[in-house]
Amino acid sequence: MKRNIGPTTLVLLVFAMFVVSMASPSALAQQCSLAGAAGAYGFTGTGTLLLSTGAVPIAAVGRINLRADGTLSGTEARSAGGDFANETLTGTWTVFANCAFRLTAKVFVSGALVRTSVLSGVLDQNMTEARDVQKSLTLPDGTNVPVVITFEARRIF
Repeated sequence: MKRNIGPTTLVLLVFAMFVVSMASPSALAQQCSLAGAAGAYGFTGTGTLLLSTGAVPIAAVGRINLRADGTLSGTEARSAGGDFANETLTGTWTVFANCAFRLTAKVFVSGALVRTSVLSGVLDQNMTEARDVQKSLTLPDGTNVPVVITFEARRIF
């Protein structure tokens, strides 16, 4: 018995072309943007400060408001080696078409600048979640503190 797989292959090819054609051009070309990612996010962060006296664990939770004009504001509760503080954040952020982003936050305690943090990350889940790593932590006197800190954020609806 000889099988002819030509008609079956043709049917599968036509079906595949139909499925691909059903995807909207905008969905296929969707890119991330400031406007698309703007909104309020809840976040957590964990990691380590690498001080000359030794490693210090750090944890944080907070809320950040990312605006379509590239500015940000927020609040954070953090513990560094057991030292707790409520902090406020201001700064800037930018999003690239490939969904990578960069965020620079000035962090204040009781109105005094305590550090500037730069983070690099990626948006996923249709711009409703973010994952990032702290690239740098700079004290007001210009001292750079080595860190290994990651953050995860989810849009608040």
